Amino acid sequence: MDIVLLTTFTAVLFLLIAAAEPLAARLSLPFSVMLAAIGILIGGGAIFLLRTELTDTLNPIAESVLSLPIRSSVFMYVFLPTLIFQATLEMNIRRMLDDWVPILTLAVVAVVVATLTIGFALSWISGLPLMVCLLIGSIVSTTDPSAVVSIFRSLSAPKRLARIIEGESLLNDAAAIALFGLFMGFVMLGVPNPDLGEAVGRFPGLIIGGALAGWLVARLALILMSLFSRFETAQISVSVAVPYLAYIGAEQLAGASGVVAVVGAGLTLNFIGPGRLAPGFWINLREVWGLLAHWAGALIFILAALLIPRLLVELRLSDLGLVVVVVLAAFVARAIILFGLLPLLTGLRLSPRIQRPYRVAIMWGGLRGAVTLALALAVTESLRVPVETKRLVGIVATGFTLFTLIVQGTTLRWVIGLLGLDRLSPLDRALSNQVVAVALQSVREGVASATENYDLTRETVRSEAKRFGTRLDEAVERAEAEDNAEILDRDRITLGLIALAGHEREVILQRFRERAISARLSEQALFDADRLIEGARSGGRTGYQRAARSSLRYGAAFRFAAFLRNRLGMPGQLARMTADRFEMLLAKRLILRDLHSFIDGRIRRIHGRRVAELLHELLNRRIEAVDTALEGLRLQYPGYAEELERRFIRRTALRLEEREYAAMREDGLIGSEVHTELMADINRRRAATEGRPKLDLALRKNDLVRQFPLFTDLDDAEMRRLARAIRTRYVNAGHVITRKDTPARSVFFVASGAVEQEVAGQSMRLGRGEMFGQMGVLTSRMRRADVRAITPTSLLVLDETDFRRVLKRSAALREAVRTSLTGKAAGQEVLRLPELQIDAPLGETRAAG
Repeated sequence: MDIVLLTTFTAVLFLLIAAAEPLAARLSLPFSVMLAAIGILIGGGAIFLLRTELTDTLNPIAESVLSLPIRSSVFMYVFLPTLIFQATLEMNIRRMLDDWVPILTLAVVAVVVATLTIGFALSWISGLPLMVCLLIGSIVSTTDPSAVVSIFRSLSAPKRLARIIEGESLLNDAAAIALFGLFMGFVMLGVPNPDLGEAVGRFPGLIIGGALAGWLVARLALILMSLFSRFETAQISVSVAVPYLAYIGAEQLAGASGVVAVVGAGLTLNFIGPGRLAPGFWINLREVWGLLAHWAGALIFILAALLIPRLLVELRLSDLGLVVVVVLAAFVARAIILFGLLPLLTGLRLSPRIQRPYRVAIMWGGLRGAVTLALALAVTESLRVPVETKRLVGIVATGFTLFTLIVQGTTLRWVIGLLGLDRLSPLDRALSNQVVAVALQSVREGVASATENYDLTRETVRSEAKRFGTRLDEAVERAEAEDNAEILDRDRITLGLIALAGHEREVILQRFRERAISARLSEQALFDADRLIEGARSGGRTGYQRAARSSLRYGAAFRFAAFLRNRLGMPGQLARMTADRFEMLLAKRLILRDLHSFIDGRIRRIHGRRVAELLHELLNRRIEAVDTALEGLRLQYPGYAEELERRFIRRTALRLEEREYAAMREDGLIGSEVHTELMADINRRRAATEGRPKLDLALRKNDLVRQFPLFTDLDDAEMRRLARAIRTRYVNAGHVITRKDTPARSVFFVASGAVEQEVAGQSMRLGRGEMFGQMGVLTSRMRRADVRAITPTSLLVLDETDFRRVLKRSAALREAVRTSLTGKAAGQEVLRLPELQIDAPLGETRAAG
């Protein structure tokens, strides 16, 4: 094609893409359906112009459109990696991990079920070779849930549901294309009915090989991007190369799935990148990829749809029956997953409960589009596939795609309305009325102030005030009428907690934009805030508190890092995770303290004083828990928190200084040259604050021992010996530290947090500076108490030999042991021990004798 025509056609496509979005919104159609309609009109119009006898004037344009170099390789190697890579960069991986069971079920399991269901049904009805039917099944099993996701977002559907569907869309394409490559190989080899076990057995290799290839490319890219840290455009250029190198490397060099490689590369970059790259760069990177993906997605839909009229040229009446079979089989396969497997997983507590109306909407919203057409085109282009097979694959895949776009796509909003998903619940409607009433009262105050400042005419002010007052009175009347009937105190608390967690999320984002916290820590904080929102939605106050407690727990990764350090002598991972926890707790404490003003300024006006006071109480509990956890780390690693706080103060000062320079430039007090020089200086100083101080675990343990009150009277030599012998242990709230009727071989000292000791049905709480387990050690008997942590707790642990040695040398420890013996049956027996006779009072010595 002539370069001028190609450039002109490309420019026209971008104009059509620009017009498609507002047009789709006006017609209440999914954006992808509008793009597909544009592509079909262009392709169908070109064929019509060539075949009609009305005019030959536009034949050159029609021939140019039909001769566009649109091949399946263009879709698979140019557009598809861009779409998949951008989707992985936008994913909240930590939140996805919470829902990995339903995501994998809807993606991988659903694709396999759909491929087998469609394949066997088509083979049974049509008599076609099984491998051809399975190939068609893999082609049409790829879904494009963007339409239903966008509609769910506009309807304020549960975020967790939208997240599950987004995760499905990402892994769905990867699994379907991997299956397509598998079955395509058998079809090209002319194997009509191969061993299904052999085919399925090769599937894991495609997935694992692709994931490893993507991980390797992403890690190499991160190293390269770190070398270019001063040049943002160079870093973005490296990121553009990542999906293509991953795709081509996996496909051509490793013989694995290129799509899985792109997913692996994107997830690796998403997970590791925020901690290695500057926060500002990470924001810009996502914006660039968002624009690239928007263009790629629009172009792939239009260009793929442009081929639809060409693929349907050889349509026969019998082919329509095959399309109907595929449509019915696809719905059956989808229903098996949504109404069979997912409820089973929910019953086993492996998946969140998805209400039936949402499941119906998901099933009806499973549109097919560009990927399906691209895979069908790849079959029709192959010289090693029989001609009749190519024709059937092209027609069936295209017909099925048209059904989903024309029938399902155009009626999706109607179906959602029929299911009642577009209507507010009575509770939400009542809350909306209250919010409007409060907002209008604030607006009235602002308008009154503005009219005084601008000295408007009295008649105008009076008429507008009367009009506004009428609206305000109606809003207040509606709020008061529905308030008592619709909103219970329990519901008010739930809504208040949701609003509080939502504002916490906004504060986190603001801190991230101001570079007060790093991108990695902001993602973890946003992850915790999302959990709070979902916990409040599902469980009210209890769910909110449960989510708040879980954010402070030491997870499996932390325990594994502690194992590496304690058992294998590898402290690096534990040091990094402990430093992350330090920084996260400091940031969380600052953020939580900012939320009290939001409760007083907003929530109190909407939900009343009682709800506001309760939220203040819940928030204070969270702050207290954070302070407790932070104090435990301060005790273990004194001085490190101060270093982090100094870094936070320096970052805050730089942010304020940068804001002042920007204001001076806007006011014309300084020129652009001076501003550039000042900003360069700020960036140099900011780079110095980005690095985090190194955490020395061994050194901090020594300091912790020195600060412990029971060991303060030991000399330096004995203190050093004790520091070598003592072990630190970190436990979560609820963890059982010692159990009744087990051998007593260690004594525990509470460095931070609190534990609860239960003996003979009676409970006693021990806090910082206290010990437990000494009775069992000194009497050489089985333990008589169950001890569990009631907060995140840090412990110092001494074995029996070291404890007895320290007991001989520490008068403070001996006195503490004597005090703990008061009222205990074995007290006199323990007092006779030589370790406790060193400085025993005369009365105790006689009693022991």
